[in-house]
Amino acid sequence: MSKAIRKVAVVTGASRGAGRGIAVALGSAGMTVYVTGRSATRSVSQLRGRILSGTLAETVEAINQAGGQGIAVACDHTNDEQVHELFAQVEREHGHLDLLVNNAAFMHENLIDPGPFWSKPVDMADMLNVGLRSSYITSYHAAPLLLNAPRGLVVFTSSFGAGCYMHGPAYGAQKAGIDKMAYDMAVDFDGTTVATVSLWLGPQRTERSAIAAAERADTYEAVMANAETPEFNGRVILALFNAADLAQLSGRTLITAELAASYGVSDDGERQPPSFRDLLGSPREYHPARVE
Repeated sequence: MSKAIRKVAVVTGASRGAGRGIAVALGSAGMTVYVTGRSATRSVSQLRGRILSGTLAETVEAINQAGGQGIAVACDHTNDEQVHELFAQVEREHGHLDLLVNNAAFMHENLIDPGPFWSKPVDMADMLNVGLRSSYITSYHAAPLLLNAPRGLVVFTSSFGAGCYMHGPAYGAQKAGIDKMAYDMAVDFDGTTVATVSLWLGPQRTERSAIAAAERADTYEAVMANAETPEFNGRVILALFNAADLAQLSGRTLITAELAASYGVSDDGERQPPSFRDLLGSPREYHPARVE
């Protein structure tokens, strides 16, 4: 596929985990994928004293091997100027953006510790900065480029924790906040070719979740047996981007496992990951009133 006809995507927080898998899946469709994170050529992330593997350079290599074009942009999403420079680069090099995946998040190493929020470090609140605020800033700078594309999509990676108690109030507020952000941004994009959705991913098969499952086997071992691969969610996002009914879905919070079943997307080994709707609840339906 020539560079001129490649779709252009930005995936934030793509050094490892869900972001990396989503970026590689988009690359497999021939997209040019800008990937962001702090771990450019060596990992700067730790969990329980262990260095988490994964760098932007490795993600770019995997995207290229999948048939896409990967472009690494070292970016700390707490730094608004670095985010601005990211989209200035996309504008210089392509002039438009087809797809933004807001995946960057701060996952505190004490996230899954038992106990109330006041017994945990106060900097758990940083999840409201990287994940919620950072998604707003990223979308702000991406919006003009998305409007330059024939069809644009903003995806927020969210969780069932937006609707039930999960990992405490900071995590829950961050996920609930991005669901509402996707809804409100859809109102602002109404009448344009840009859609926004928030996606409730199931448990993910990542290095971070493997450590969590080992430390809290009583809670997470059984859940991880049905976990999704990050690449699965990337294929769901691809199907959503190309869906004929995308405009009708704008502003909604959707469950990736359910979208996969409707679009005929399967995980590795033709496995169909389950929806946890009955166990953990349903996405919220927002009131249609608009106060400007």
